[in-house]
Amino acid sequence: MSPMADNFARAVEDGLRLAKRIYFGKDRSVAPPKPPVSMDKSVSSYLYMPTAPMVYAVISDPAIVDNPDIPSYQPHVHGRCDPPALIPLQMNGITLEVDCYLDTAFLTVTGSWRVHCVMGSRSCDCRIAIPMGEEQGSVLGFEVDISRKSYCTQLIAMEDRDVEKVVRAEDGGFLKPHIFTITVPQVDGGSNLFIKASWSQKLVYEDGQFSLSVPFSFPEYVTPAGKKLSKKEKIRLTVNAGTSTEVLCNKTSHPLKELKRQVGKLAFLYESEVLSWSSNDFTFSYNVSSSRTFGGMLLQSPRTHDIDQREMFCFYLFPGNHQSRKVFRTEVVFVVDISGSMRGKPLDDTKKALLSALSKLSPEDSFNIIAFNGETFLFSSSMKLATNEAIDNATEWVNINFIAGGGTNILLPLNQAIEMLSGGTHDSVPLIFLVTDGSVEDERHICDVARSHLTDQKSICPRICTFGIGLYCNHYFLRMLAMIGRGQYDAAYDGDSIETRMERLLNRSTSTVLSDIVIDTLNDLDELEVYPSPIPDLLSEGPLIVSGRYRGKFPDTLKARGILPNMNNCIVELKVQRAKDLPLDKVLAKQEIDLLTAEAWLSQNSELEKKVAQMSIASGVISEYTEMALLEIPQKQEIPSKVSAQKLVDSKEQKIIRKLGLGFGNIRATAENIPPGLEAAKLPEAAEIFVKAASNCCGKLCEYCCCMCCIQACSRINDQCAIVLTQMCTALACFGFIECCAALCCSDSDGR
Repeated sequence: MSPMADNFARAVEDGLRLAKRIYFGKDRSVAPPKPPVSMDKSVSSYLYMPTAPMVYAVISDPAIVDNPDIPSYQPHVHGRCDPPALIPLQMNGITLEVDCYLDTAFLTVTGSWRVHCVMGSRSCDCRIAIPMGEEQGSVLGFEVDISRKSYCTQLIAMEDRDVEKVVRAEDGGFLKPHIFTITVPQVDGGSNLFIKASWSQKLVYEDGQFSLSVPFSFPEYVTPAGKKLSKKEKIRLTVNAGTSTEVLCNKTSHPLKELKRQVGKLAFLYESEVLSWSSNDFTFSYNVSSSRTFGGMLLQSPRTHDIDQREMFCFYLFPGNHQSRKVFRTEVVFVVDISGSMRGKPLDDTKKALLSALSKLSPEDSFNIIAFNGETFLFSSSMKLATNEAIDNATEWVNINFIAGGGTNILLPLNQAIEMLSGGTHDSVPLIFLVTDGSVEDERHICDVARSHLTDQKSICPRICTFGIGLYCNHYFLRMLAMIGRGQYDAAYDGDSIETRMERLLNRSTSTVLSDIVIDTLNDLDELEVYPSPIPDLLSEGPLIVSGRYRGKFPDTLKARGILPNMNNCIVELKVQRAKDLPLDKVLAKQEIDLLTAEAWLSQNSELEKKVAQMSIASGVISEYTEMALLEIPQKQEIPSKVSAQKLVDSKEQKIIRKLGLGFGNIRATAENIPPGLEAAKLPEAAEIFVKAASNCCGKLCEYCCCMCCIQACSRINDQCAIVLTQMCTALACFGFIECCAALCCSDSDGR
């Protein structure tokens, strides 16, 4: 777990201990639920992380903790909580709305929480935490209503790039890659918060079906303390596959009632009066039924506020769910970063995923492995057939040579892999699978080299798949490299998901069923822009979705052409139709923003950066060129579309959330071999100077304390100095004793 997440879990644990001060009356039936208990500290940290939408009271002054309805008049508590404790608020109602379009789900949570733990005459900040599921999506916005005021979030284009210096981490941001937090300032004790949070996440496609998992497991301590009264829990789900084929529901975690069933569409509702909140995540899976490859073309006109007034299109291909579908023979070169920063879990999980992928290769497939840091290490000088003997030898070689150390040089091993696959056979899809956690200075040059190599290929050119680990690698470089190589890109932003996400990407990358895809007559349009370009291959482990903008007139039908694994040509008829009840601009916004950001990084085009910022503000999808602001809206005034960053910072009631994008890599951290996620947050300049001075002072003091001169000096000090030293030592001992007593008191069984 990252240091930030660990600190959050400790704050929640402290908050639950502090909440024992709250008096709920003599009736034992209204006693608050007990927090989870675990003897293992590493496990207990995970127990206090949010597993459903949560709201916490931020407590710096423990004296304000009390029941706003029944004051307990407990003894005053001296001191402050530093860092502040987080007391989970009790929840009064929850509604989850899910809308699935193509391969994306849009989710909205609406709930009510009460500040049950703060005196009615006092106030505190409240921190909202939204876990969004493991599939990386995008936060879309928040709305908060409290008595006499309300708040909402708004994306703004940052004109002052130094704003990061004045943005506080506690105002909000990503606690973990899939957990977003935001802080609402100064909420009165006893108040109710009505919160609406929206986000998007990708649907997982595996074994011919789409699946969705939403964190919806509420801990017992958010149930209101009171006699067992029923509470309303509601889930509404709609599916619009965008296709003209039947959609079949497979599994669901909650008892959904079917409301509507049409071709390509489903609607469900779950609504219940419950005594305790849901203790299971909400999961749902469905099939888009077809035994053959099929596709279509959806068109939509731009909205009036869209900055790009060209027409939109979305082309999709589904592989079908035929279990015996043949895939291309694989020729794969694994290019794995073994620099010093990969030491420990990142390299161990990479080895596990790599060896798992080797075990799944067919005997007619071929492979090679290149490990690299500042130099390269080859398993073999040529491609090897994936026989049992070769895989055993490769396993032994990996265990011996995968030792983390040295710098990072990506260009050399990539050139070696391209050269190794340049003479491939015609019945296979050559594949380069690059894994790295670092960023290098020559990334744009690497993209240019890869483009020149791959465009010179006469047969099926090597595909490049990239996998980034942590936040120090440049994910837009990896995305661009994969786009140039018609491959796939994925990432694990924290250490917990490296193995599972890498295995999934490896399985997808080696499941090509249709390659070198082109669409007839698209070049006849007046103007055309395609994302991504060139068009990637169709994989059995996921649909292909390509979007873009155009001017001109589409024909009524189109044909998509590609090459099958038996090297025969394949033609798929595409019916062109207007998108109905399917917001294409909303569905395609994140993909287009990510790809255009990669293009802007590669070309260093400031105009393209401005375009991405405008698209981000219009769609609500966060980008590298926008920040999120929490705005107070007095009397429901209209939200400004663009606000000066400095004006927001100067306002006490309005906050700017720190930079939410991935960034463009960290060359310094890569050069210093800092492991992903372990770089401490940079202290303010004044604090940094103070720490440095204190460290130097302590170091010098230790030098003197460890010598005989110090002992002799102590024996000669006068009585006054001896008394002062004794009092200092006694005070330090008292502080330690008080801390011990506090820990014992907080863990008392009666909570008083």
